[in-house]
Amino acid sequence: MLRARLTTEMKEAMKAGDKDKLATVRMIQAALKDKDIEARGLGKEPTSDEEILSLLQKMIKQRNESATVYEQGGRPELAATERAEIAIIEGFLPKQMDESETKAAVEAAILETGAAGPKDMGKVISALKGAFAGRMDFGKASGLVKAALAAKA
Repeated sequence: MLRARLTTEMKEAMKAGDKDKLATVRMIQAALKDKDIEARGLGKEPTSDEEILSLLQKMIKQRNESATVYEQGGRPELAATERAEIAIIEGFLPKQMDESETKAAVEAAILETGAAGPKDMGKVISALKGAFAGRMDFGKASGLVKAALAAKA
């Protein structure tokens, strides 16, 4: 489903002459193709939508880091390019959960997994990733899980 949307968006960007969007969508498709080739080499199935969402989040994280480095290095034009790519990539992600939704999901996952302390953090994060891939910022969720499990211990 997400693959078809990427193809459609690329065609629309070509027709509209939107060079920035076209370049970003092509970059996403190239990364996806690399991931598919890697999976094929390991004898796995083609990349799933959940894995594509994870790939997109990874690309956003990389661009955020690059933009920060460019800003610190006095290159605002390069930082602006990275931020523009982030905006385009985010358009392919589902609506992100806000903090209250994330807290509720973390509490539910802790109850669901029966987590009793910090040593169970991996179980909780794994359950969250399975249920909320692409919709949750797992960097923030990790801190919430850690705090909640520390309070239980």
